[in-house]
Amino acid sequence: MKYLLILFVLLVSCSTHPRLFSNEGSLILKKKINRLIVSSDLGATMGISIVSLKTGKPIYELNSEKLLMPASNNKLFTCAAALDFLGKDFFFFTNVLAQNENAILQGGGDPDLTVKDLDSLAYAVSKKVDSIDTLFLDDTFLDSVYFGNGWMWDEGPWWYAAPISALSVNDNCIDFYVQPGKEDQNAIINYFPNTKYISFQNQSLTVKKNTNLKKLKIDRDWSDKKNNFSVTGEIFYKEELDTLRRNIHDPTMFTGVLFKEMLEKHGVEINYVMKKKVTGNADTLATHKSLPLIESASNLMNESDNLTAELFIKTIGRYNTIQGSWKSGLDSVKSLLASSALIDTSQMRIADGSGVSRYNLTSAKQLTTFLGWVYESQYKDDFISTLPGGGKRNGTLERRLKTEGNYVKAKTGGLSGVSNLSGYVFSPRYGPVAFSLLMSGYRGSSQPYRNLQDAIIKQLLYG
Repeated sequence: MKYLLILFVLLVSCSTHPRLFSNEGSLILKKKINRLIVSSDLGATMGISIVSLKTGKPIYELNSEKLLMPASNNKLFTCAAALDFLGKDFFFFTNVLAQNENAILQGGGDPDLTVKDLDSLAYAVSKKVDSIDTLFLDDTFLDSVYFGNGWMWDEGPWWYAAPISALSVNDNCIDFYVQPGKEDQNAIINYFPNTKYISFQNQSLTVKKNTNLKKLKIDRDWSDKKNNFSVTGEIFYKEELDTLRRNIHDPTMFTGVLFKEMLEKHGVEINYVMKKKVTGNADTLATHKSLPLIESASNLMNESDNLTAELFIKTIGRYNTIQGSWKSGLDSVKSLLASSALIDTSQMRIADGSGVSRYNLTSAKQLTTFLGWVYESQYKDDFISTLPGGGKRNGTLERRLKTEGNYVKAKTGGLSGVSNLSGYVFSPRYGPVAFSLLMSGYRGSSQPYRNLQDAIIKQLLYG
């Protein structure tokens, strides 16, 4: 009986499970990874490609050419394209110009402009002028399309779907700081930046029960394109301080109103604020220069920042046309993939730079082909330096692959029903490896799929 059981296990590990189609690779690794997949009993559609960067040959493939939604794995393409077209030392500029009795706040697509940066500009201007008739807001460095092709209409006020503008600040979000109040009273909620650009109603309740809580929600009247925020639901009286981020409508005007408020705080009188493209001669009052692009790229990959991805794409497009747009930027990305990585871009779909769009389609093999090209390119070290490492703080792999952190550099990707992981493994056994693990079409929690991905990575390291 014992020998029959052993024979059965061997037969199962060698044969192809009904869920495994187009399954190639090293015989030993194929057996081990297939066993992990079959024993997980997960029902998603999977596309997997694992390639030795020593030989350039695949060591494991499962449905590697099947097109699936990449989610934030799209940021891999975006990051490399930004390094190629703009360069790691590219800078974004936000300018304040003077024209007659007016001032112009001119956006340059800076993805990391902070409220503090904006206030520093206001302070510098206040040292040169004491009154402004009209503050004009010029966001025409990029086009005025706020949302990407295929972004869901009901993404609502969530931070990851913040609108895109050449004038952006604080990730085009309001940060709400939430903590319990006294029993049967509102939660204590403060927000930053504190601005009259938004309205705020607090209808929350602090309670002593921690079961059957009505979940505390912060929502915005996004369907009517308004910046009226409301808080409803309940909070347990022993809860700790929490921060919730919500996006705003019309980032250009948001940035402009904040700047007006800051100027007034520094003693500058302003009559009007409106949007307008700069024409004619204007003098420079103040300029903010961003950190080098490589810093924004690290933020892009570690925090999976969608706003940064889309501003990169549009800025890339700016240098092919008069005004930066998704189309011109994505055309450049596809040109790079076709001419340098030798990927047939007619066999994929890239709809945005961040992966928020469900119109994006790519395959695991296309991703490892791309990663293999980057590994041999002049951008190799800079690109890899931006990728999250396992267990590293402030990265999307912070809670994963903690003991493998020095051997794994990879980008996560997630949407509802989608969990992906693509990047590099530096394996003692297989050497440097490019991998892409795409899993789509499931319901419920993504945790089992992340567990399977981590198990496959560990197999490459320790198997």
